Amino acid sequence: MTHSAEAERERESEPIYYVEPLASSREWIKENVIPTKQQAVGYAKSLFPIFTWIHRYNWTWFLGDLVAGVTVGVVVIPQGMAYAKLAQLPPEFGLYSSFVGCAMYFMFATSKDITIGPVAVMSTLMGNILTDVMPHLPEYADKAYLVAGCMSVVLGCIVTALGLLRLGFIVDFIPLPAIAAFMTGSALNIAMGQIPTLMGNNSVKEYNTRAPTYLVFGNFFKYIKHCNINAAVGLTALFLLYVIRWACTYAGRRWPKREKLFFFISTLRTAFVILLYTLISYLVNRNHRDKPKFSILGKIPRGFQHIQVPVVHSNILSEVAGKIPSAIIVLVIEHISISKSFGRINNYTINPNQELIAIGVTNIFGPFFGAYPATGSFSRTAIKSKAGVRTPLAGVITAAIVVIAIYALPPVFYYVSNALLAAVIIHAVGDLISTPSAIKKFWKVSPFEFFIFWAGVIVSVFSSIDNGIYTSVAASAALLLFRIAKAQGKFIGTIRVYDRPSLSPSLGPTKVAAGESPASSSGRNVFVPLDLSDGTNPKAKPHLPPNGVFIYRFNEGYLYPNAVHFTEHMVAGIFKQTRPGIINPYGSLGNRPWNDPGPRHKSESDIDPTLPILRAVILDFSGVSHVDITSIQNLVDVRRQLDRYTNDTVSWHFAGIKSPWTRRALIAAGFGSSESETRTVFTVANVGVVNEVTGSAAGTSSSRYALNSSASPSSSVSDARDEEEFVEDSLTSQDLRKPVVEINSFDTAVIPVLSIDRPYFHVDLDEALKATELELGLK
Repeated sequence: MTHSAEAERERESEPIYYVEPLASSREWIKENVIPTKQQAVGYAKSLFPIFTWIHRYNWTWFLGDLVAGVTVGVVVIPQGMAYAKLAQLPPEFGLYSSFVGCAMYFMFATSKDITIGPVAVMSTLMGNILTDVMPHLPEYADKAYLVAGCMSVVLGCIVTALGLLRLGFIVDFIPLPAIAAFMTGSALNIAMGQIPTLMGNNSVKEYNTRAPTYLVFGNFFKYIKHCNINAAVGLTALFLLYVIRWACTYAGRRWPKREKLFFFISTLRTAFVILLYTLISYLVNRNHRDKPKFSILGKIPRGFQHIQVPVVHSNILSEVAGKIPSAIIVLVIEHISISKSFGRINNYTINPNQELIAIGVTNIFGPFFGAYPATGSFSRTAIKSKAGVRTPLAGVITAAIVVIAIYALPPVFYYVSNALLAAVIIHAVGDLISTPSAIKKFWKVSPFEFFIFWAGVIVSVFSSIDNGIYTSVAASAALLLFRIAKAQGKFIGTIRVYDRPSLSPSLGPTKVAAGESPASSSGRNVFVPLDLSDGTNPKAKPHLPPNGVFIYRFNEGYLYPNAVHFTEHMVAGIFKQTRPGIINPYGSLGNRPWNDPGPRHKSESDIDPTLPILRAVILDFSGVSHVDITSIQNLVDVRRQLDRYTNDTVSWHFAGIKSPWTRRALIAAGFGSSESETRTVFTVANVGVVNEVTGSAAGTSSSRYALNSSASPSSSVSDARDEEEFVEDSLTSQDLRKPVVEINSFDTAVIPVLSIDRPYFHVDLDEALKATELELGLK
């Protein structure tokens, strides 16, 4: 090899100079606050997802949507009327709400399965709100629907704003146990409130079915003697609903080829039972319209009788203001949790922000047609999904069915039994109660959240639904904050591990014969807690870092709630395992701080001479995504404390920093570099420059590929030749992208992974440990 070739080879083996620019606030604002033209156009398009699929609509989709839309339409009509009664409104308002929710959602939908309309929980909450505020609004005594409409507009505006501002992530702060508690407590509250109507003793004036669940339960037995013939209608209807469902479920398992048929029979059971008992009611009460034998709905107006501009007045808002938070929680968590669940089941992803816009817009425009607050329905969504819905356009078909019912079926609705509607409600909300197996799983996964679940349920039963919501959400938030604040890091050591594909599957260690290699490949270091609290085999004893060196891992984000807890634990562990650098740093007894309970006059006999003096701290930041002013200042204070303790300057190394903003914060506090130090250990990466011939008339073109990033955790500059050999091997692999006809030549460059002017910031713990050992002269 000529002298010039050798010089060129040495030049290519040297690391390319790289200095990372500091994170810039201006760049952050430009990237995250000021949208580009493309982002603005994308945001505008995202507001109407219908335009992404409507142009591909076809007859196959239409047939699936037709079946699902008609099926849900048959179910939503009786449910809508029943839920309107829960909301203390006439039955027709449930039909209005059903129409608006189904008719408008398809334009904003990112879920094909969800059905917006009146639901049991929201209707019950709305009924409780009207019961509380109507005595204070005498001018609306006969027009409670105006108050409900005002509430709907306000909730819709707030939820729409949350969606437009892309704040849908807030829903993720409400965990599953809180949602399960809310659904279970609400279901118990609703079912117990409907039992008096089912049994016919709700006519007793002293019997308040809006009282807490436990009181309704007790009063039911107190006034059980007032039950009447309504009980015969309600109980038999409820029994028939469950029998049909059980029979269809059994038949579907028994004859799997006809499972779809039995599904539709089960789905239509509500419509069948209502038609059957309405026919019975007609035969019984047609000659007793003034004094029916059992309670019936009575006259239902035909058509949209309450189309008007909603009334939004300050006097209404002042009365309902305190109820808005709980109503928003109900609207949001029901809809988002249901849509996410069915998205996972049917293999698609919803956009929570867009779903908030969908329910928000629906509730804003609903009151123009006489609707009250509506959200996603679990039971109707499940039916729609199983019926084979293909697109959100199925909601339009359901809306058409509801319109037909509003104009054509009011004479039939006249004879619908109130006890029958109570049976329909009880049957529907029964599915919202958490099963014993689900509750048992809560206990196995997280006992703390198990108790949060029961706290929410108990408060719902003994107080109200909204108080149950607040309890479970507040308890979950408190648990989250506690876990963040009490997060504890770990002191870690190294274990040398090897890959051994021939490892015996039997329990116990695998014996290695004398002279046999313990593994099929070269070993590597892994870093595990010294106390083996992560479940590492207790027989695999980790090696301690060199004397005076401590490696500490942050297991959570390092922020102001847990900063002090982290560092206090770390400092306490360091003090326990080291000796101070100076025996008596205070001099005279009078200069000693009042809170130092040490010996009256410290001497060498008071210090364990076998303990090392602290020399370096390595912090594993691989689990830290963000830092703040408080946490960084706390780190600065700890550095001063340890410097005083050792009577020297302690070296601080950081490994695995993920964010340039974290590096910027540490640099601002004086970490990462010093005037006298330069990077001594490089983690390097090989970048191959591949020259390829495409065979085109234009001639030779070249492409650039990153073929390997850090073949070894910590490589010195002298490892460059090995890295180049790796690149040569990699060029023959299938990692190169097509089209490549012929590779003429390639060049390699060895580059540092991290900025060379920050010698105390490292790619990983292996590099950090080697750099520390080199700095302290331990290797």
